[in-house]
Amino acid sequence: MITAYVRLEVRRTLRDTTFVVFGIGMPVLMYLLFTNLGSTGETEWKTASMVAMAAYGALGAALSTGTGVAEDKGVGWLRQLRVTPMSPRQVVAGRALTGSVIVLPAIAAVLAAGALVNGVWLEAWQWAAVSLALWLGALPFTLLGIGNGYRLTAQTTGLVNVGCSIALSVAGGLWFPVELFPHWMRSLSALTPTRRFAEIGQTLATGAAPGPIAVAVVAGWALLFGSYAVLSYRRSARTA
Repeated sequence: MITAYVRLEVRRTLRDTTFVVFGIGMPVLMYLLFTNLGSTGETEWKTASMVAMAAYGALGAALSTGTGVAEDKGVGWLRQLRVTPMSPRQVVAGRALTGSVIVLPAIAAVLAAGALVNGVWLEAWQWAAVSLALWLGALPFTLLGIGNGYRLTAQTTGLVNVGCSIALSVAGGLWFPVELFPHWMRSLSALTPTRRFAEIGQTLATGAAPGPIAVAVVAGWALLFGSYAVLSYRRSARTA
């Protein structure tokens, strides 16, 4: 049942032109602009920015899952799900799996731009490791978006998710290197899931293993946002 549910939601999302343009095309455009307008052309910068912008694309795609949840809630689809044998955790897990699938095109598009346009070169295992890390690391943001979708209206969810995307991207150093931040902001950035999420991918791109602190921070946020998503689903069941 969960597999059929995930297939349905993935098809619905990938048919959305807005998602394709802004969720996949925008991160690619931003990456190419950031690395080719007034840049020094350094390979290290293009590689680090590639991973950061792929993380940004994954972040936006993951959060967009919540907008679909809020829209479904508005048209009564969630009420239909509640009469199925699926438990709240299974419903949330199904949506999380959907988010895990739809982040892949955004990640792949930015990495392809890095390789084909900017000439970024990595070993085959590094490409695979970076892709896997970004894919798995997007889970906390999928759960955050889902939690917002169950708790808020469709219009409010869209606004909140955009705000979360911008705040997390800036604070996590996805748009600008954290080395440019003042000291207090660098300390704050180290605690954000986006900073550590991108850091894992960037470390793998250099051929090194990610640090345990980065992995622990991402895992901790995943647990926190997962609990938020389940609680939001249960709250929506009581208020619908």
